[in-house]
Amino acid sequence: MRKLQSQGVHHITLVGADRQTSIDFWEGTLGMPFIFEQPNLDRASESHLYFDPGDGRLITIFTDETRKPDPRRTPTEPGCVHHIAFSVSRVTFLQAVERLNERGIKNTGPKDRGFMDSIYFNDPLGLTVELASYRFDPPAGFSHADVLFAAHKIRVARGDYAIAEIHLADAIEQLTEGSTESLSDDRSPKNPY
Repeated sequence: MRKLQSQGVHHITLVGADRQTSIDFWEGTLGMPFIFEQPNLDRASESHLYFDPGDGRLITIFTDETRKPDPRRTPTEPGCVHHIAFSVSRVTFLQAVERLNERGIKNTGPKDRGFMDSIYFNDPLGLTVELASYRFDPPAGFSHADVLFAAHKIRVARGDYAIAEIHLADAIEQLTEGSTESLSDDRSPKNPY
């Protein structure tokens, strides 16, 4: 038996209401360019809208002009989507509450997640959306996942409850030291003062 190896998220498709609500939210609120539209090839009564969330991948929405937005929270039972998170820059994150409030969008305000900060709110159809901003940049040649994996191992070895900034900083140092050569024989921390 062999795996079917994933190489990233290709797209996420959501069931939307009418076309304009989708465009106004995904492009007009979250800034995702509306890049492509065609009929839903499995249901001719629906349209299929494509948005770029910022990394060239896709968020797609099935729309139908007979469906109206229902802001009640989407189901969160097993097998349902709890929320969808989008990465935003630190400067955008710092403006997010103000920009959501301008639109009258109820939100949680910033939440400390140890390795990132988050703000949660619901889309016009009740799906919880998270705006997430990492607290770190990975070293050259590494991904955020590489840093989180190393930080997890450090956290577990120390018996700490959750990943915190110290684990991230130590993981970044460890990854950098392990991937970059030095002419020094001793690379341990020093105090030159």
